[in-house]
Amino acid sequence: MFFSSIDLSSTLAELLVVLLYVLLASIVTIDVLLKKSDVRAALGWIGAAWMSPILGSLLYYMFGINRVTRRSLRLPGLDGQMMPASGPQPTLDAPHNILTLSKIGEKVAARPLAAGNGLTILQGGDAAYPAMLAAIEGAKRSIALTSYIFRNDAAGRTFCDALIAARKRGIEIRVLLDSVGIGYVFPLILRRLKAGGVPTARFLHTWLPWRMPFLNMRNHRKLLLIDGATAFMGGMNIGAENSRRLAPKKYIEDIHFRIEGPAARLVMDAFARDWTFTTGESLDSECWWPVIEPAGPVFARGLRSGPDTDLYKLETILGAALTLAKRRVRIVTPYFLPDQRLQFAIAQACLRGVEVDIVIPDHCDYAFLDWAMRAHLRFFKGISARIYATPMPFDHSKLVTLDNEWCLIGSSNWDTRSFRLNFEFDMECYETAFTKRIDDIIDAKIARAQKIDLGKLCASPVPVRLRDAAARLLTPYL
Repeated sequence: MFFSSIDLSSTLAELLVVLLYVLLASIVTIDVLLKKSDVRAALGWIGAAWMSPILGSLLYYMFGINRVTRRSLRLPGLDGQMMPASGPQPTLDAPHNILTLSKIGEKVAARPLAAGNGLTILQGGDAAYPAMLAAIEGAKRSIALTSYIFRNDAAGRTFCDALIAARKRGIEIRVLLDSVGIGYVFPLILRRLKAGGVPTARFLHTWLPWRMPFLNMRNHRKLLLIDGATAFMGGMNIGAENSRRLAPKKYIEDIHFRIEGPAARLVMDAFARDWTFTTGESLDSECWWPVIEPAGPVFARGLRSGPDTDLYKLETILGAALTLAKRRVRIVTPYFLPDQRLQFAIAQACLRGVEVDIVIPDHCDYAFLDWAMRAHLRFFKGISARIYATPMPFDHSKLVTLDNEWCLIGSSNWDTRSFRLNFEFDMECYETAFTKRIDDIIDAKIARAQKIDLGKLCASPVPVRLRDAAARLLTPYL
């Protein structure tokens, strides 16, 4: 269609098309050579630009540029205030490999562990939503909320009404929503919040053509801060499908966490950076950064990851955990498509005699992701990890545990989108009793799951394997 309006018999028109093609392909080549660290990805994009005239360059512009420049922020809540409000900072007492992992995490995240935290596990929306709504209704000074999906349904409207009511009480509120997650063109929940006077913004929303590459980058974080001191985070969006009561036939199993203690500042830090980046407003008043007393035994560290200066942080932590594991690693994720580096780390852990359990859904929310994961699992045939598929309902939980001493909770999946394109927030937790509670949850998932026979999977009919392999190639951009 692009060439339909051009008279190709005209020498001038042909010359202009060739010049445009060469110019665009050259610009792509220069950008790729200077910015892409993955050699295969670099070769692929350069090849696409030169072998698919104009179209290849446009595809690179839309999907190949995955870095966002964000100015550094100096936030008052973290400047020397991660210590508990009273007494010296306790030190972590853990095995040598766990202490080493903590030191790596400190270098990667550029902050020490926060001691004195209490974490409450909230399984499913029927546990999480009432706790979150009660916290919103009990807020005294401030509420900050960000969510990838915030539906205009029974669950979403309940949250919306609670936020509007809090705003009428004089509570400072900031709500940040992802443009793609809430519906780019007609976000009804956004209109409802704004009509109720709630300050709301959309992350990376734009109608400008030259900023359209940012549409492939999404804020996948799910955070709620109450008075700067109580935080909720995890993998749960706001929608009726997360409640068995509201949507019994479409129920999605998920998990969320309530955090009390100094680690709540880490959640506030992530939100404040996103809000300032999106709106230009700095959340520097005391209502967002109160003094926080110790509230429990858990050492924790927030981990921001995304296609900016936080790129590769999550992969580095997970790779280090797999390398340092001595006895057991357990992974629960709705989408399991790790790159070759993490796949190699899993294989090495298995060769060292580490027990590796991977728990994925038997059926995802999208069929093409089922196909893609099964194509990916065929490359695990020579790896002794035990891979389990849980039956319906679809399990959207994201959990990792290591040697009964360390766990990772948050919003990240084990796929390219979470590792390279999404803005995510996870939290490292160092404490035996809390990790055991997470392991108990994983045990329950494995008890009702079926172990995947990789030999049988590899023997699938050729058309099925071709379909699955094709889906696997598309998943980074879906």
